[in-house]
Amino acid sequence: MANGGFLSIRGRHILDGEGNPVLLRGFGLGGWMNMENFITGYPANEEAQREAIRGVLGEEKYELFFDRFLQYFFEEEDARFIASLGLNCLRIPINYRHFEDDMAPFEIKEEGFRHLDRVIDLCARHNIYTIIDLHALPGYQNQHWHSDNPTHKAFFWKHRHFQDRAAHLWEVIADRYRDNPWVAGYNPINEPADPSEEMILPVYRRLYETIRSADPNHLIFLEGNRYSQDFHMFDEPWEGVIYANHDYALPGFVDGGPYPGVSRGEYVDRKALEETFLRRSSYMLEHGTHIWVGEFGPVYPQWDPESHESRYRVLEDQLEIYDRHEVSWSIWLYKDIGLQGIVYAAPDSPYLERIRPVLEKKIRLGADSWGTTDEHIRDVMEPIERLFEREFPDYSPFPFGAQRDIEQLVRHILISEPLVPEFAERFRGISEEEIDTLMRSFRFENCVQRTRLAEILSRHAKLPAAGQ
Repeated sequence: MANGGFLSIRGRHILDGEGNPVLLRGFGLGGWMNMENFITGYPANEEAQREAIRGVLGEEKYELFFDRFLQYFFEEEDARFIASLGLNCLRIPINYRHFEDDMAPFEIKEEGFRHLDRVIDLCARHNIYTIIDLHALPGYQNQHWHSDNPTHKAFFWKHRHFQDRAAHLWEVIADRYRDNPWVAGYNPINEPADPSEEMILPVYRRLYETIRSADPNHLIFLEGNRYSQDFHMFDEPWEGVIYANHDYALPGFVDGGPYPGVSRGEYVDRKALEETFLRRSSYMLEHGTHIWVGEFGPVYPQWDPESHESRYRVLEDQLEIYDRHEVSWSIWLYKDIGLQGIVYAAPDSPYLERIRPVLEKKIRLGADSWGTTDEHIRDVMEPIERLFEREFPDYSPFPFGAQRDIEQLVRHILISEPLVPEFAERFRGISEEEIDTLMRSFRFENCVQRTRLAEILSRHAKLPAAGQ
């Protein structure tokens, strides 16, 4: 393992410690230290799932359940596989709850760092940089489940208490990894969504200064408002900062249409993909800074294999656009239960066999935002949509309007919450040995590889040589 020192930023380029240009390209390790429902199969948000599983297993088995999950979800074989593709970066989303309890704010739990340290060291062993991404902040920085938010409100922006806790946690993290050159840097807030647009820059300034007081060397990755898309409130670029957008393409969503073709009411082809990327990157292009696409990537619904080819075409076009603009990226997602990951738990694995009834019910009820649609419950959704069109025609709540709010409140909260105890009941009475067997479903050796995706990503791991 060799490393020339800390990464730095100079104009449009990331440089290693010896002044050589570096592109950071790899995966997001979603669903691990910040769990998401479509990634591992539970309904609603992570905290609700954990509470329900604690209720059916008891404290001792509960701890074993999640510790084994964290252990097997990413091991040395995973790092070796990523390196074999020629990729060099892993963005690691984390949930603040691993490091601090709501009933004991500002008291850091050392145990929370055990698996994070382990994976950072594993990646370093295989010449893979890591980016620490605070994906779920105290008080919820955005309105959706992936910030472990049980509501549709982002309270982080309105309460100084939550901001104080986030600053304190980042001070601890930055101090811990300040001397580790394989940590590329820190991603202080994933997909911020400040409805006022007035708090995001002051909060970023505070977190920036807090991190810099503990660690003057590592890069800091700042995302735009409204889920990493909007930079209009940003001022001049700050020293040592890389600005990041998230660049999901409409035809890549679970309800995406054909490509090229109409998706969610918009015609999308390669030209439209590039126009969207340029719009989301306008701040970085205007100021001549490096661009990091922190998340992007299609999903591959197992119930619709015929759509996969067009989704791979979307990905190929995006990657070619990123190559042309010399972009760093981390594709979402490394591992899951089959919707999006390059590696996924086998359909006949013990874990998936056990939770299958809940997965089937979630699909039928459209309970997951990322992995399901409402096609089976249109008789419920359509009257509500018509009511809003009739009574509130101008209602357009932040961040994505009335339609997305209706989906969130009805499908992803009202319907998802009663599914949580059903999910937990699937594990009632299991032994410690059975817990270990279930979680081994996530070991690399027991998973399925999406080989076409691996080939595409490997081909774009580095820029083509001049003349090719």
